[in-house]
Amino acid sequence: MPNKFTASESQLKPDPRYQDLVVSKFINCIMYDGKKATAQRIVYDAFDMIQNRLDKEKPETLPKTAIELFQKALENVRPSVEVRSKRVGGANYQVPMQLNKRRAQSLTFRWIIEAVREEKGKPVALRLAKELYDAAKGEGKAVTTRENTHRMADANKAFAHFAW
Repeated sequence: MPNKFTASESQLKPDPRYQDLVVSKFINCIMYDGKKATAQRIVYDAFDMIQNRLDKEKPETLPKTAIELFQKALENVRPSVEVRSKRVGGANYQVPMQLNKRRAQSLTFRWIIEAVREEKGKPVALRLAKELYDAAKGEGKAVTTRENTHRMADANKAFAHFAW
């Protein structure tokens, strides 16, 4: 029987600019049709735009560098619970469940990338920079998705005893 996960975690190399595994994983998630150089250019251009904006505006509540802002954005979007549908006695219940780190990170990346891809009309790097900047401030579509997920889990906590 095959393992549940591949060896991708151990094969993942840090990204060339920041030497960060999380950025490397994010680049891999942005990647489309195996075009890694394009994905790297999108992410690094977005980071450059964020850095320019941080240097210009110098907000006191946000970090000073783009990589720190990226980490703060991920922290603000990362969910702690989700609802899963569970069938019990002929009825489906939305059961709130705790998330492990890997699932939380994959949901975080997915929500940010979905928010970026939904918006049309501007270059992807510009949309990504805007979404990350908004997420670091606690705003944006990805943060709204997280809040909705938490709200749904809170509304269905009466069914938490079905989580086994």
